[in-house]
Amino acid sequence: QVQLVESGGGLVQTGGSLRLSCAAFGSIFSLNYMAWYRQAPGQERDLVAVITTSGGEDYADSVKGRFTISRDNAKNTVYLQMNSLKPEDTAVYFCNVAVQVGSRAMDYWGKGTLVTVSS
Repeated sequence: QVQLVESGGGLVQTGGSLRLSCAAFGSIFSLNYMAWYRQAPGQERDLVAVITTSGGEDYADSVKGRFTISRDNAKNTVYLQMNSLKPEDTAVYFCNVAVQVGSRAMDYWGKGTLVTVSS
């Protein structure tokens, strides 16, 4: 019942910046955590950053100090500000949102947005 729309991906040079957005649409629901994952060619999908309902933030070691996750609950949107981008950041980035349904959380995934960082 929830659909995620991602945007903001693109091609940038090393050292550049991008801001990814993920907006959740659907019937009335209560958001739990919101997160970003990424998957590089030939690799598994790994967690990049997560923000909880309490505002807690966690990041993969590879992006600490460069990426910042934030959320706008009024707009049901999560953002990922990416600075000082490196070629190793090249991947498809996926939005992951948990919706609280009673006592359990339901996970929803976006279709992904491609980020390419050139050398």
